[in-house]
This record gives sequence, C-alpha cells and structure tokens, in this order.
Amino acid sequence: MKLEEVTSFITVLVQPWQVDICNKLRDMVHQTVPGVEERMQYKKPHFLKNGKYAAVISTAKEAVSFVIFNTSEVDFPEEQFEGPPERKTIKFKSGQAVDYDLLASLLNKASATL
Repeated sequence: MKLEEVTSFITVLVQPWQVDICNKLRDMVHQTVPGVEERMQYKKPHFLKNGKYAAVISTAKEAVSFVIFNTSEVDFPEEQFEGPPERKTIKFKSGQAVDYDLLASLLNKASATL
C-alpha cells in the first residue's frame, strides 16, 4: 500500500528529474517485493518486508540515493554501489540513466530472505 506521506515527500521535490526517479524507484520496489510496507522515517521513505528494512530512498540537492538492505549474500557491481556488506547504496545525478531492471534483480535477491 502506498502512503500519502511518501507521495507528498516525492511531489514536493524541487527537481523534476528527482521526482521522476523517486516515483520509478518506489513503483519498482512495490513490484519487486511482495507485501512491502512503506513508511516515512528520518524524513525519507523506507520500505519494509516482514518488519525488516528492504530499501530506502533519499535525496540531496544534486542526487537521489537508493539503499538496498540485507545485501551480505548478494553480489553487487562494486563500481556502481558503495557501503558495508549489509547494505549497498547507489546514487543518481541529473541526466544519469537508471537501470531499474538491475536494481529490481538485486532488491529481489536481497529481500528474498527477509
């Protein structure tokens, strides 16, 4: 279920490209993780499966970040992602292509054991 709080977070973003990426990431999470729940926590959208973090979307002035949790057993392309073994972050800037299929595949593997 999509929460109005998360919709509001996305719609008030100043940069149109950020709104577009955040909406597509949100839709991708909902399509990839069955029964995912979303909540606003620490002023950013968090996505949970069985009460455990699966992903987070956050924004900065020049970027959108997407964090995938529970990643210790999943192979990530190191040149695109950063972070400790248990969570990986990828950042997107204006004009940068987003491989939603790759993200969905990685999220699907990482969230399978949640």
